[in-house]
Amino acid sequence: EHAAAGLRLIEIERDHLADLPRVVEQLARLPQRFVLFCDDLSFEAGEGDYRVLKSVLDGSLERAPDNVLLYATSNRRHLMPEKQSDNENWQMVDGELHPNEAVEDKIALSDRFGLWLSFYPFSQEHYLDVVRHWVEVQAASAGLRWQWSEALEKAAIRWALGRGNRNGRCAFQFARHWVGLQLLEQDA
Repeated sequence: EHAAAGLRLIEIERDHLADLPRVVEQLARLPQRFVLFCDDLSFEAGEGDYRVLKSVLDGSLERAPDNVLLYATSNRRHLMPEKQSDNENWQMVDGELHPNEAVEDKIALSDRFGLWLSFYPFSQEHYLDVVRHWVEVQAASAGLRWQWSEALEKAAIRWALGRGNRNGRCAFQFARHWVGLQLLEQDA
């Protein structure tokens, strides 16, 4: 939609983050503006790639170019696992606590992202509103006539209970499933 204005979107896989400094260096020379996107970002204990990402975001001698912005999604707030044992090696020096610096290093990565969006569990009413929306969208694209009913509502609630989750993804999956069943019944 914004390509004519010079905006470009580049997805960078989690396994290619080590290449990020070279990618940013190449993009800095171009006239377009770039959003680098990394989906489902997280790191396992012992991985060092997160340090490369920290430097690119904020923390190297070179300033990040004005034409590059990094967006990442993650299901983890701190992006790396933290263990209770990480906090066992602290020292008391003149009354001051010095927590394990490894923990601070891990947390420092998520602190470099300026905007965090949290998605909280849906209430049942909100979940059903989203189900209605997705059923309407899916049914319209399939040319299916439908009407909200108590049976449909109960099926959507059972779907969410069976998955232990009420969120947008669950509502979307239910809508696709339900519309698919309706189409199968029409064909039968």
